Amino acid sequence: MSDDAPVLEVRDLHVDYPLPGGWFSRKRALHAVTGVDLVVPPARTVGIVGESGCGKSTLARAIVGLLRPTRGQVVVCGVDLATASRATMRRLRPMVQMVFQDPYASLNPWMSVHELISEPWRIHRGIVEPSDWDREVDRLLELVGLRPNQRHLRPHQFSGGQRQRISLARALAMRPKLIVCDEVVSALDVSIRAQILNLLRDIQQETGVSYLFVSHDLGVVRHVADEVAVMYLGRIVEHGATEHVFAEPAHPYTQALLSAAPILDLDRGEAGEEIVLSGEVPSPLNPPSGCPFRTRCGKARDLCAIEVPRLADRAVGHDVACHFAAADARFGIVG
Repeated sequence: MSDDAPVLEVRDLHVDYPLPGGWFSRKRALHAVTGVDLVVPPARTVGIVGESGCGKSTLARAIVGLLRPTRGQVVVCGVDLATASRATMRRLRPMVQMVFQDPYASLNPWMSVHELISEPWRIHRGIVEPSDWDREVDRLLELVGLRPNQRHLRPHQFSGGQRQRISLARALAMRPKLIVCDEVVSALDVSIRAQILNLLRDIQQETGVSYLFVSHDLGVVRHVADEVAVMYLGRIVEHGATEHVFAEPAHPYTQALLSAAPILDLDRGEAGEEIVLSGEVPSPLNPPSGCPFRTRCGKARDLCAIEVPRLADRAVGHDVACHFAAADARFGIVG
């Protein structure tokens, strides 16, 4: 793999959850992710935002291999995971790691910090020699802002922010190319949240790791992400450079999300206009025809019910999936 090749490529990814049917009904499927295309370059951060139930976490789990895609491709470091051999998969697994929302649930409470961080080296031999485990554990703890003399403690002896640092050290132990962060700061206090975000940025500058950062918090994503993709009902509806998407959102859904964010427009010195969406989020069991957002969109026309809008640059400066896209800085976050 060349130095500038993408760490991750997702191509037309679909993930369905099969549901059992009744005696006289056919089997149904919940369409959690539909036709997602995504690229994560080296040493960059791509954010995924959207309201609860839009498919963010399902996408993250499919990328790291915790869920099997219904169809489509997940290409890691140039290798398609769907067609990779068992030996190739074993070699690739260390390259993609995941940090979960709740560190206490993802860390074995009976293991010490040293055991938690060194456990992957017992499974994937050759990454770190056993004689170097103590020194490498201490280095990783210092890298994430913890003290080496804490390596014999267990997860319950740490605060929430410290446990998240342990999870990050455990992920870094595999020397990955990509870390998928799924709501990693949503359960933390504001001050601790800022520490973790700054830590992620510092680690990226030092190691060159890429992040796929999944969050519902627009302010957090704006702080950490170079690019942002907005998801709605399993699809990416807007994607581009973070500052451009936040300053000039073009999809009605993105405009509604940003208008609801409790952030002042510093140029005008007043809160931006809020867009109140009507109706409920459609069920992924039976999504609307055409554009998935049309049932809640004030711009919807007959075309929206017939044709699914393609994610493309529609003269707004970044990609958007809307037939009637129009960038509008009134709904962006400025400053």
